[in-house]
Amino acid sequence: MDRKTGQLLEVWKQHSDNLFREDALILDESPIDKKKRIAHLEANPEEWKKFYFSKFYTAEPAEFHLDASKKILKNPEYYIVLSWSRELAKSTRTMMDVIYLVMTRRKKNILLVSYSSDNAEMLLKPYKNVFEQNERLKSDYGDQFNFGNWKEKKFVLNNGASFRAIGKGESPRGAKNDEARPDVILIDDIDTDEECRNPDRIKDSVNWIEQALIPTRSISEPLLIIACGNIIAAYCCITEMAKRADHHDIINIRDKNGVSSWPQKNTEAHIDRVLSLISWASSQKEYFNNPIIEGDTFKEIIWDYCPKITDCDEVLVYSDPATSNKDKAVRKTQPSSKFVGVIGRRKLKYYIYTCWLDVMNNSKFIDAVFEADNYLKSNDADTYKNYIENNSLQDPFYEQVLLPLIRQKAEDSGNLPPITPDTRKKPEKFIRVEGTLEPINRLGNLIMNKREQNNPNMRRLEAQFFGVSPNAKQIDGPDGVEGGVWILQRRSFSYQNDYRSGQRANRKY
Repeated sequence: MDRKTGQLLEVWKQHSDNLFREDALILDESPIDKKKRIAHLEANPEEWKKFYFSKFYTAEPAEFHLDASKKILKNPEYYIVLSWSRELAKSTRTMMDVIYLVMTRRKKNILLVSYSSDNAEMLLKPYKNVFEQNERLKSDYGDQFNFGNWKEKKFVLNNGASFRAIGKGESPRGAKNDEARPDVILIDDIDTDEECRNPDRIKDSVNWIEQALIPTRSISEPLLIIACGNIIAAYCCITEMAKRADHHDIINIRDKNGVSSWPQKNTEAHIDRVLSLISWASSQKEYFNNPIIEGDTFKEIIWDYCPKITDCDEVLVYSDPATSNKDKAVRKTQPSSKFVGVIGRRKLKYYIYTCWLDVMNNSKFIDAVFEADNYLKSNDADTYKNYIENNSLQDPFYEQVLLPLIRQKAEDSGNLPPITPDTRKKPEKFIRVEGTLEPINRLGNLIMNKREQNNPNMRRLEAQFFGVSPNAKQIDGPDGVEGGVWILQRRSFSYQNDYRSGQRANRKY
C-alpha cells in the first residue's frame, strides 16, 4: 500500500469513526469558519454548552436553569446558592458554566469543596474527564493535558487554569495558581445527615467556610461562589450560606402548582413513580427542600378501629383549601396541599375516618369535598355539616372561586352537600395544632382509622403530624384536622351546657 493510499485510508477512518461519535467533530471546516463558529458559540453560552456537552445536554433547559446561568456568567463577583431538587442537574449545569468561564479565560483558579476530601476528589473527577476526553473542546481549544500537573486532587490546564479539590476543614491556604488567588469557589454536597444532627458541628463548618475558605480570595479581584446543595435540615451549611448569598435559588421537583419544574426531562409519571417508592417525609427532604424533623410535637400516632359513624355523637367534613395569603412566601417554593377530612367525635375521642390530602387544583379539591359527603351518606350518616375554611385571609377566594365550582359540581352530580363556610379567625398554624390536638393525642384520644392505614392520603397525614414543629413548612393536614376538631369541641361544650341547664340542645348540623 503506497503512502497516498494510506493517507486516504486514514482520512476515511477518521471520518468513519467521527460518524459514530456523539460529539462528532467538524472536519471540513476552514480555519476562518472555525474561528467564526467558536466566536458565535462563546457569544451564546447556551449554544456553547449544547455543542461541547452533547453527552450531558440530554434535555432542553427549564427557565430556572437559564436564569441561574445568566446570573453566574454575567457576574464575576457573585455568591449564589442552588438548592435544586435531585434530578434537576445542579452539579452538571454548574460544571458546564464553570468550564465555559475557564475556556473563555474569564476565570482561572477553581476550588471545589465538599464534606470530605474523598468526596471533593470524586466531584472533581468529571471536570478532569471532560478535559481528557471531550474531543470537541480539545479540537477547538487545544489539548489541555499538562504533563506533570495532572493529579486527581489538583490539575493545571495548558491554558493556565487550575482545579483543586478540598475537603471541609482542610487548610485551603496556599491555593494560588501562580499569583492568582481562587476566583471560583464551588461548594457541593457540603452537608451530611450526621453533622446536621449536631448544631455545634454545623457552626464549626460555617465558621471554616467564612474564616478559612472564602478569605483565600483576593480583595481586589472578583470571586464567584456557587454552593450546590439541598436544604436537608432546618439548620445546615446551606441555610447559613444562603443568608449571606446574593441569591438563593430554591427549586423543587414540582413547582408551586404541583407540576414538574423540568417537564422537558422529568414527566409527571416519572415523578409519581419515584415518590411512590419512598415515604412522604423522605420525599419532602430529597425533592422539596423541606426536611421533616419527626417527633418534635407528636411522638406517636394511634391507628385503631373506629366506631360506626352512626354511633358517633357528632360527625362532620372539614376542608381546608390552603389558600391563605399569609403563606405566600412558602407557596412560592412549596406546592399547596389541600385537605378534606371526615372527622367524628364519640365522648372524649376524636376519629379521623378518612381524608384527602395532596397537592391538587381547586376542581379536584371540590371533587374531594363531594366524595367526603358521599362517604358519610354511604355510612348512613343523616345529620352533619360540611365545613370549608373561609377566614378573612382567604376572602374573596371562597365566593369567587370555590362557590362557582361547588354549584357546577352540584348541577353535574344532582347532589348539594350541606356546605358551611368556616369564618373562624385563626391563630398561627403551629400554635393551633399544638394547643388543640397535642393534648388530645397525648391522652390517646386522637384516632386514625386502621381500615384506612394503606390509604396514601392518610399516610401523608400521619407523616405531617410527625413533622409538626414551629418551623414546619407543610402541616396542612394537621391544620385541617384541628379545624374540624375545634368545631366538634365547641359544639360538644355548647350541647353539654344546654343539657345541664335542663334544656335540650337544638343541634343543627
